[in-house]
Amino acid sequence: MVEKRRCKRVKANLQLNISTLFRQNNVKVEHVDAPITVTNVSRSGIGFISKGVFPEGFYFNAALQLGDIDDVIYCVVKIIRSQLTDIPGEYAYGCEFVGMPGIFSYIFDEFEANAEPMP
Repeated sequence: MVEKRRCKRVKANLQLNISTLFRQNNVKVEHVDAPITVTNVSRSGIGFISKGVFPEGFYFNAALQLGDIDDVIYCVVKIIRSQLTDIPGEYAYGCEFVGMPGIFSYIFDEFEANAEPMP
């Protein structure tokens, strides 16, 4: 299988909570309050699992803490794919960062250097 991703993925064990989803046309889904577990991260996006059902094409605000407590990236994330996992009621999601400033490259450099690569 040929890897199609633009950026290297590394394993991550981060917790996030999605409370509001939105679309560019000002459609909002509020009070989602579904915890998510980030399973991998790259410079271009994140993968996560959740029991919450999130529609593709929607966005959410995220605060990712990678490594040091001072290394927090506040960003907008777009859900681009979803699929059921082997666990009933649990979904795996693929997301991309939207408008990620290049200034955060040093945080990813450090995180990638210390993280376990994906198989």
